[in-house]
Amino acid sequence: MKFPAALTALLVLGTAFAIADDKPVAAKPEAGREIVLFNGKSLDDWEMVDVGGSGQVELEGGLMLINQGENISGAVYKKAAALPMINYEITLEAKRMQGVDFFVGLTFPVGDVKHCATLVCGGWGGSVTGISSIDGLDASENNTSSYQRYNDNQWYPIKLRVTAKNLSAWVGDKQVIDEDIEGKKISVRPGPVESYLPLSFTTYNTMAAIRNVKLTTIAEPK
Repeated sequence: MKFPAALTALLVLGTAFAIADDKPVAAKPEAGREIVLFNGKSLDDWEMVDVGGSGQVELEGGLMLINQGENISGAVYKKAAALPMINYEITLEAKRMQGVDFFVGLTFPVGDVKHCATLVCGGWGGSVTGISSIDGLDASENNTSSYQRYNDNQWYPIKLRVTAKNLSAWVGDKQVIDEDIEGKKISVRPGPVESYLPLSFTTYNTMAAIRNVKLTTIAEPK
């Protein structure tokens, strides 16, 4: 039996919609899922990046050691594309072993791999803490900037929380950043750190140790 051309087109279109409706929808990451990014046993998931004069990144005694270089030194997490890009927390412990600049430069994605920022702890002479960059202003210039005292060879627990509306950070029990970012431009500071996207640890002319690095998904804020 033959159908009129118009009816045939409608049948084909209806079938297409039915097929589209049957396609699985990607589920949102379950809140509370924990992913170990550095377990103290291997650096297989991390890749050192040398931007010229960078210090070596090594595994020693269960620690990620970022040796002091003449420039930015650090390593990129190689499996970042498989991680949540929003609604997550990263926790870690870090200490400055030598040097006078930032011992934590945690570069992280905000929504996708093309939009990243960096949490800086101990920059600009050893104390500036903040996020680079927001609306083109780096951690020493924008609202997230503060001065924190960091002692050499002392472990500091650090937590970063990333949502579509807010960036927050804690050093120990102290919240040092609480910044609403709706409508703001998020980016890394232009320069060598652009080689460390989208997720990495870096230092500047400083030696640091990193341990206990975890990412935990969180519920989307209402």
